[in-house]
Amino acid sequence: MNHWISLLQQHRIIAIIRAKNVNTAYQMAIAAASGGIKLLEVTWNTESVESLIPQLQSEFPDCQVGTGTILNLEMASQAIACGCKFIFTPHVDRELIKLVNNAQVPIIAGAMTPTEILQAWHWGADAVKIFPIKTLGGKEYIKCLHPVLENVPLIPTGGVTMDNAMGFWESGAIACGISTDLFLAHAIATQDWQKISDRAQAIVEQVQRFNYN
Repeated sequence: MNHWISLLQQHRIIAIIRAKNVNTAYQMAIAAASGGIKLLEVTWNTESVESLIPQLQSEFPDCQVGTGTILNLEMASQAIACGCKFIFTPHVDRELIKLVNNAQVPIIAGAMTPTEILQAWHWGADAVKIFPIKTLGGKEYIKCLHPVLENVPLIPTGGVTMDNAMGFWESGAIACGISTDLFLAHAIATQDWQKISDRAQAIVEQVQRFNYN
């Protein structure tokens, strides 16, 4: 089994960190990691992302720190150069997938339809992000896709919450990406990082229940 797939099956949840201010992004990452989340995605449009990602990887060596919102070859090359452990894109781009494959970094391409999902998979994506899952029907969409695309690791994002994550795993998703329902806006505004850490711990406990029941 590929190491990336093994990590997804073990950890199940990816914290998606998106912030204009680099210090806010740093504190968000610390809160998520402190709560036990091991897969951290810092989106490429975050301030000073090229220095933040290696800093976080150094400070949290037991975490895998990657990036998302990679839109083109130039961004992908920069992400690879700064040591990203995985790369998410919101779309399917054959040349981008090839570039990241050649660097031996896991790439998760974003798709909506079965055609797009299979195209991403056949072109070499290590998993496929189903985005935005909220507008596609939530867990019912994953439940419909999984029986016919069972060999494709699916990662829904864009609508995953503390309350519905378990339903996605039960419907066949290998993992989920969570952002706004983990990083609550009022907690960020008041710098209540403990609240975010507590929420991270709560979803990690859900992962443990799913994996071991």
